[in-house]
Amino acid sequence: MYYVKLTVESQRQTVRFQPKRVVVVIFSKINSAGLFGLNAFPVTVEASVSGGQPSFDIVGMPDVAVQESKARIRSVLGQIGCALPGGKFTVNLAPASVRKTGAMFDLPITAALLKLNNVITADVDDAAFIGELSLDGTLAPVNGVLSMVIEAAKNGIKRVFLPVSNAKEASVADNITIYGAEHIKQIIDFLRTGVGLSPEPRYIPGEDNFVFTDDFAHVMGQFAAKKAIEVAAAGSHNILMLGPPGTGKSMLAKRIPSILPKITFEESIETTQIHSIAGIIDPHEPLVTRRPFRSVSHTASSVGLVGGGSIPRPGEISLAHNGVLFLDELPEFDRKVLETLRQPLENGDITISRASGSVNYPCDVMLVAAMNPCPCGNFGNPKKKCTCSPNQVNAYLHKISQPVLDRIDIQIEVSPVEYEDLSERKPQEPSAAIAERVQKARDIQAERFKGTGIKSNSRITSDIISEVCRLSAPAEDMLKRAFDKLGLSARAYDRILKVARTCADLDGSKDIEKNHISQAISFRSLDRKYWNK
Repeated sequence: MYYVKLTVESQRQTVRFQPKRVVVVIFSKINSAGLFGLNAFPVTVEASVSGGQPSFDIVGMPDVAVQESKARIRSVLGQIGCALPGGKFTVNLAPASVRKTGAMFDLPITAALLKLNNVITADVDDAAFIGELSLDGTLAPVNGVLSMVIEAAKNGIKRVFLPVSNAKEASVADNITIYGAEHIKQIIDFLRTGVGLSPEPRYIPGEDNFVFTDDFAHVMGQFAAKKAIEVAAAGSHNILMLGPPGTGKSMLAKRIPSILPKITFEESIETTQIHSIAGIIDPHEPLVTRRPFRSVSHTASSVGLVGGGSIPRPGEISLAHNGVLFLDELPEFDRKVLETLRQPLENGDITISRASGSVNYPCDVMLVAAMNPCPCGNFGNPKKKCTCSPNQVNAYLHKISQPVLDRIDIQIEVSPVEYEDLSERKPQEPSAAIAERVQKARDIQAERFKGTGIKSNSRITSDIISEVCRLSAPAEDMLKRAFDKLGLSARAYDRILKVARTCADLDGSKDIEKNHISQAISFRSLDRKYWNK
């Protein structure tokens, strides 16, 4: 150590100065992506090392899982012979104003440290890294990969390195090359030598040859119920089936997937993103190619049904997006839980707000509900006597509020099947024939609503309803008389028009005729028969 001796004559004293050490700061940067709900966002992982006491800090609003990555990363670096040298290591996850959650930052943080120590020398400015690390350096899959890869492509990223079990799912995204790796050494060797990894081929689902074992051909009788379900499927209308136990309400509901229209590619991507976040994607067939059918138990909580949690996750209504949400034994659900469905059923999406931010999940679903008319199930049953008191029946029915009922376009009574229908065993119309009519009706709607963002008749907005739902003179006269006689609300009026529009589409009619209005009105009779007492 050298010192400079300086004598100040006026004070006659000696002062010693110690020159400061020169501190060299090394810096590296790696691209990645984060996820909050369905919203992916770009993340830049910045790493630096400087002199000082050995330490390893992660900043930029990391959650507990991200902070715990320090222990995993130290183990991985030791396993591959690249342990951190002495010095003060700082990792920043930018932007620092957004909370970072999950273990998907293990790989990009490790890559930034390896680049800092010149283990990775290749140019990776056009690449992003996503993945969780096991202690031995094996890459573990993460949820929500498709959303993050799509966001990376939007921000100019050309390559993404991620766990091999996420590669097929990620390859669905356009304009980006996916490299799936089993171990971090494969990525290091590839960036050094250019060999060892191959781009993941774009995943193209094969032809869907799935055969539904639950077919409407096996349903004897119940012609009115089957017609109502066909109309509901054709226009994606919510439907309620009410009737005694054993009439086949659940059986009919389980056959609805067999007549639903084919899912479009855009709908498939949307649905896959939600299922990926929930962690229910099949890694071998990662793209959802059939409309979801989610059957929910009446024990479900409001969080389980509409989503939530400290890190908001999608609920059953979002997992059923572009498909069917089936609620059996509707009055057995907690009333507060059912009330949470009002806004999502009306708007087609759900916003979950937390202190850390708000998440919006789509939930454009066809609600299918089934219920008994009373606690014993036999109220109104012509063949069995009801043992419930009028007060019990009334209390049971009014577990379903009027605002919830108003959001159900089609309400039908399912009666017991007659012996003749069961014994004759006549061949019934198969699901394939019904599905063909449903698909034609949906094709008409797709052409009608092209460029509007509306997918089906159930989502017709008030500003275009008069243009879309043109009535013939007899049909308009019938609707006017029904409105006055039945005391319909404005909401019920609109919903009758939408259902009538679907009935007309099934018939290939350009305008809504009298028989279509009559059919739509018949689907709104239960609330007056059972609830308005």
